[in-house]
Amino acid sequence: MLRTIVAGIGGFFLVFIESFLVMKLKGWNSIEIGGIGPFVSVWSMNFFLLFTMFSHVSLWYERLQNEREEAQPEGK
Repeated sequence: MLRTIVAGIGGFFLVFIESFLVMKLKGWNSIEIGGIGPFVSVWSMNFFLLFTMFSHVSLWYERLQNEREEAQPEGK
């Protein structure tokens, strides 16, 4: 649940960061996104990018914890 919330909010902010970078690189003063449809499309791509990244990190961390638990000696 936390991954979904963070990915949703992060995807929203990534739209603005990407727009800012394009404006600076091309020397523009503003960007016309073209309506709510293209905005939602870009937001959803960013959402799924962040969600998969967070899922991968979560699985990696769980695997790391399991390996550490199995590597500990029995007496500790």
